[in-house]
Amino acid sequence: MRINAFSDVSLRALMVLSTERELLTTRMIADAVGTPYNHVSKAVLKLRQLGLVEAVRGRAGGVRISEVGLAATVGGVLRALDDRRDVADCQTDSGDCPLVYGCGLRGALNQAREAFYASLDNVTIASLLRTHSPGPIPVTLLTSWQA
Repeated sequence: MRINAFSDVSLRALMVLSTERELLTTRMIADAVGTPYNHVSKAVLKLRQLGLVEAVRGRAGGVRISEVGLAATVGGVLRALDDRRDVADCQTDSGDCPLVYGCGLRGALNQAREAFYASLDNVTIASLLRTHSPGPIPVTLLTSWQA
């Protein structure tokens, strides 16, 4: 399954916010996730409507993740952000697909989408970003020599 670009940006914004307790501006989030400001601002607005982030207005304002946002699961967030009724596009330029009434594809794909979301229901936003130090990752190579 693929998530749409809006869901991707929203999840990445939540990941950035989950590491910070201070207010971040939408521009700071956009820079952190490498996504245009306009896309991030739309995502933050939706996340605020869902109660996943808290916004403080004014000159010293910004956004921070809410307790609900930290506890939210990836599956739950994706469900809330997915505005498609069906995975399959059962429309053609001339109207409904001629197979729409006898077709089981639509139901099977919707079931697969739900299984995908269910597999992410035990992954919380707080658990997504692992802390790591910037720079190279040390690796130990084991070798065995047979003479």
